[in-house]
Amino acid sequence: MSILNTEITAIPATDPGLPDTEELMSREEIEALQLTRLQQTLRHAYDNVAAYRELYDAHGVGPDDLQTLEDLAKFPFTDKEFLRAAYPFKAFAVPMEQVRRVHASSGTTGRPTVVGYTDADIDSWATLLARCLRYSGVRPGDLVHNAYGYGLFTGGLGAHYGIEKLKATVIPMSGGQSEKQVQLIQDFKPRVILCTPTYLLALADSFRAAGVDPKDTSLEVAVLGAEPWTDRMRHEIEQTFALKACDIYGLSEVMGPGVAGESVERQDGSTIWEDHFRPEIIDPISEEVLRTGEHGELVFTTLTKQALPMIRYRTHDLTRLLPGSERPGHRRMGRITGRSDDMIILRGVNLFPSQIEEIALEIKELSPHFQLRLARPGKMDEMTVHIERRAETSAEDAETAGAVLARQIKVKVGSSCKISVEEPGSLGRSSGKLRRIYDQRPQ
Repeated sequence: MSILNTEITAIPATDPGLPDTEELMSREEIEALQLTRLQQTLRHAYDNVAAYRELYDAHGVGPDDLQTLEDLAKFPFTDKEFLRAAYPFKAFAVPMEQVRRVHASSGTTGRPTVVGYTDADIDSWATLLARCLRYSGVRPGDLVHNAYGYGLFTGGLGAHYGIEKLKATVIPMSGGQSEKQVQLIQDFKPRVILCTPTYLLALADSFRAAGVDPKDTSLEVAVLGAEPWTDRMRHEIEQTFALKACDIYGLSEVMGPGVAGESVERQDGSTIWEDHFRPEIIDPISEEVLRTGEHGELVFTTLTKQALPMIRYRTHDLTRLLPGSERPGHRRMGRITGRSDDMIILRGVNLFPSQIEEIALEIKELSPHFQLRLARPGKMDEMTVHIERRAETSAEDAETAGAVLARQIKVKVGSSCKISVEEPGSLGRSSGKLRRIYDQRPQ
């Protein structure tokens, strides 16, 4: 039985500025819908993807073993290696003539992960992205500056179709060309900007270089994602631009941006759209499923994907699930504190870049722009935090602030490190996902 023969798509709202039916479902209604769609998805994957059939047969489970939502724990996890082993198109559950679009990861650490979408997948993606944007304060008719990268990366085109679905107007700028971005924002006067949080701070530097105070732009709403960011970073962005900044979450393997979005009224974490995705939190070591509120690794199962169903996909993002708030039927995710595969182990202490960011932004002389460089000059690992001083801070005051940062990292994280205070604008900027960690230790 193919999922293509079942009615599982969301009921669209007649007005793009209003919530759709599934968005407003109760928790009981959501879980009943999840069970039906999960059973359909498991059958669709088992019948149409040899890799799933082999995986489940090897573990002695099949689609008929799922009778309750809790039964999902019987099924094995998938990850990037599952997709890379099926490179390029063996994980697709529909014939290639039904695949309307293909995206892929950069593949910098091996074969890229390839994802595909049918017509219905693209429509669902656009609908969920539009839902996120509206939830975060974007309105039909708004002019939206889209500075996510276009191309094989899902961010740019995913956001683009969602903006149009909301009946807003998209400026398809893509990433880079910061001087051009500044010019167009000044000339076109968009109300909304979409990009990564660190790139928006980089744009603030470009505005200042052009003699423009970022607070004086037309921007009122920023929808930011594609990298972890803290509430301290949110405060920095909102104070710099005098706007409201909301999170948006997604990953290519599960869909792309739009898996979860944040309410502009509450700003209390991204709401996961559970009519399309079933989240779990697991202990990344034991793989035990954890309760709501416990911190661990986020796992997703897609419920409506046709071309590429993903079942118990390990994201490596570390967070927790929280009860729904603005949309009580859909649970929220806490701030992502890091990735289980991004964790730095420094002389036996586990730390994440987000911890350094949180501490650094409490020190007014230091900027949010930093890099972590790991080395092993002798027998012991060393970490140096390279961080820029703010333009209005003297070099002498910045050195004092650097010493404060070193002490705070020792107290709050438990590890000693070196601090190198750099000149404003001297560290690299990125228009996409920012690289924070440079590991120069011998492998």
